[in-house]
Amino acid sequence: MRTLLAAPPIAGLTAVVTGGSRGLGLLLARQLLRRGCDVVLLARDDAELGRAVARLAQWRGGTVRGLVCDVRDRAAVHDRLAEIARDHGGLDIVIANAGIIQVGPADALGPDGFRDAMDSVFTGALNTALAALPHLRRSPAGGRLTLVGSVGGLLAVPHLLPYSCAKSAVAALAEGLHAEEGARGVSVTAVHPGLMRTGSHLHAVFGGDRRREYAWFSALAGAPVLSMNAERAAERIVSAVQRRRPRIVLTPAARLGARVHGLAPVTTTRLTSALARILPRDGARGTAEGSAVAAGEQPPARRLRSVLGVLNERAADRFNQR
Repeated sequence: MRTLLAAPPIAGLTAVVTGGSRGLGLLLARQLLRRGCDVVLLARDDAELGRAVARLAQWRGGTVRGLVCDVRDRAAVHDRLAEIARDHGGLDIVIANAGIIQVGPADALGPDGFRDAMDSVFTGALNTALAALPHLRRSPAGGRLTLVGSVGGLLAVPHLLPYSCAKSAVAALAEGLHAEEGARGVSVTAVHPGLMRTGSHLHAVFGGDRRREYAWFSALAGAPVLSMNAERAAERIVSAVQRRRPRIVLTPAARLGARVHGLAPVTTTRLTSALARILPRDGARGTAEGSAVAAGEQPPARRLRSVLGVLNERAADRFNQR
């Protein structure tokens, strides 16, 4: 029975992780390394990539290197994946994880906020998938493509609407590609996490009442009951990729929310409408990154955030977010 349930080995396979220099992407790369894969990280920041590779080099298993690539640039993604396939003799696993998070009312984030989310989250995933698939189809082990969505793509979350819209498109892309690529030997896994303690609040973009938006988001993102240990999340995601699962939804709260929304969408919409009423309104024009808000705008509820967010702050240190 143990043999039947064991995930097929992936040692020796070549894996690419976009957005792999910090947070969840860094942890996914670590899991792949520990299982013996040769891993290539793609990200925009060369210095951040260097720190990530140095952190991962201590883990035994496969090899790791980093390449600068902006997933919004279709030609750049195509060229990078072709280069990796040439250097490693092919591609076997590709995880499209890169993206951004914007927090605030829709009118405060504006059309540019929605455009940025679609470019980074959806177009980035699309560029990665379309460039990867020709290589994955040739993998002797059978290619594995993973698109990282979110529970926010399964039900709309107030004050995260650009993110939700982009992740919803990723969910549709993953489901459609899973149906189309199965006959070609490529499995496609859709990953829909809830809140995870990755330290992502420092790189999220905040609009509207930035102080209060940062306060609620950073507190909830680090709350032990609502959020998930990111290392455990990465382990479960890579196990799902190994087993070629078509879909995985992480955290009990996310699974409950997705299930209730599927069964009773009107009730869910009413509940999220009630939630929206207690979220911040109005605020200053423009947006700022979380680290800048925390340093310069003195968000409220400092004591509460320090209690709820202590695990998330530690995660930021450990997962290359600072």
